[in-house]
Amino acid sequence: MGHYSKIGLTIKPHLTDKEDTIASILAILRTEGAEVFVDRVNIGECESVKDLPSISPDVQLDALLVIGGDGTILRSVRQLTQFSVPIIGVNRGAVGFLAEVTMKEADTLLPLLLRGDGVMDERSMLTVTVERGGNNIFQSYALNEAVISQGTISRLLDLKTNVGKEHLANFHADGLIIATPTGSTAYSLAAGGPVVHPQIDAVILTPINPHSFNQRPIVLPSHADIEVEVFKANESFLQSTVSLTIDGQVYHELQRQDRVHVSVHSETIKFLRRREDTFFHTLRTKLKWGERLEQ
Repeated sequence: MGHYSKIGLTIKPHLTDKEDTIASILAILRTEGAEVFVDRVNIGECESVKDLPSISPDVQLDALLVIGGDGTILRSVRQLTQFSVPIIGVNRGAVGFLAEVTMKEADTLLPLLLRGDGVMDERSMLTVTVERGGNNIFQSYALNEAVISQGTISRLLDLKTNVGKEHLANFHADGLIIATPTGSTAYSLAAGGPVVHPQIDAVILTPINPHSFNQRPIVLPSHADIEVEVFKANESFLQSTVSLTIDGQVYHELQRQDRVHVSVHSETIKFLRRREDTFFHTLRTKLKWGERLEQ
């Protein structure tokens, strides 16, 4: 019996060859003597799991095995009720920033991880709350980022941003990205933000297309409580949608003078990995980091 014996299983819902993929993973888990609990909503009516119990709040899992890309992992993180459960990411395609094991490696790597021969990679996440008229009307968790931005009509926003009780800036921009170090290689990087190593306790604020040259990304300590109040200088605010987007997957429409509160959650998300530091390796393979440009 492996060190991790109660395993939850979830998958990208519309994955091609889903049935065969699940059957392959189940065969490995059964060989290791694992007790498997399945995410019925996303796995659906697969023959190989029809007799297996479902994941429920009553079951204390040892690990959650997620089959799919980084997007599937982001979805699974938000659906977790037990943040202490380590995630094993199995990617059908290339190695992701979060999903490290590929299907080709699963035969050899999954048994090692289940036997306790891996390392724990802890990542911070954000608690994101929307306050309207003194009431909290929305809350979610973000592993990558929370983004306040315009809809289809591109008009600049005024985003009054406080850190703790101190005023930081009025960002006059298309939007604002509030990212974790994990999310520093996602949308924040595309918007000109810095790459921040995931072991650094920090939060990154990256304005999107700021109107002023003196509004640049800033890295804040992880204990910072960030509050962003949404303003618009004139009535044109009513003609466009301003939204809060969590990890590129969850959307919440904002109104004028809504306050978005962001802080680092007291718990971390844990990934079970094969080796200690895959971050630099992933930077090189995914972003071609440090390679010479072709002359």
